[in-house]
Amino acid sequence: MTGLQTFSTDLFIPEYRPLASGEWELRVSGPVVSQGYWSPATLSVGLPSLARRGEVWMSLTPMEIESAQIGIGLSKGHVLIMGLGMGWAAAATAMREEVSTVTVVEHDPDVLALHRELDLFSQLPEAARTKIRPIEGDAFTYAPDAPVDLLMPDIWLPLINDRRIDEVREMQVNVGAASVYFWGQELEIARRARAAGRAIDAEGIAATITGFGLPLIGPEWPDYPALVEAAAARWMRGKWLGP
Repeated sequence: MTGLQTFSTDLFIPEYRPLASGEWELRVSGPVVSQGYWSPATLSVGLPSLARRGEVWMSLTPMEIESAQIGIGLSKGHVLIMGLGMGWAAAATAMREEVSTVTVVEHDPDVLALHRELDLFSQLPEAARTKIRPIEGDAFTYAPDAPVDLLMPDIWLPLINDRRIDEVREMQVNVGAASVYFWGQELEIARRARAAGRAIDAEGIAATITGFGLPLIGPEWPDYPALVEAAAARWMRGKWLGP
């Protein structure tokens, strides 16, 4: 570990404590070395994670943080997050002045119960805390009671799956959000661009997103094509980038 930098981010990071609810368990581990979504390996100290039946579903590694960074950084107005998880994305999104409401839809009552005991959002300033509305519901059937400016789905365990685009479309049919940013979208863009014989540049990304039929945000982020390519090279390792 000598010589490695400690990972840091400008996004809000709450404090976690060990806790269990049903099949779920919050853990806090010692120093861990891990790769970012696109950044080099760094050291994470006091790494929190959420496991179900011993299998980790989410952790605040550099990869997890960077893979949500763009969606959070571009969020505004009413944001609808599918999947509560560790609550970090909801908390970080609520901290943005441009965001007025953060509705979080979570299917598992044990996750909601864990958060009621954890009381994570009490760590936020009141102005941010009062924006957050956790709701028990199904990501594929939930219909909001107010217009949504940004839909951010994050309900998957694997970083990539074959139905990701179709599943986001199913959610968007009910939500009708003005914009969408989903977890792992850079990898989905990269593999679909490659399959279509396109370069992973601004033009290739734009053409690929048009084919998704979703109002995706992300390409306006600085150096987006380079970030897409870096994330794909690191996390696909050729497996998903073939024809």
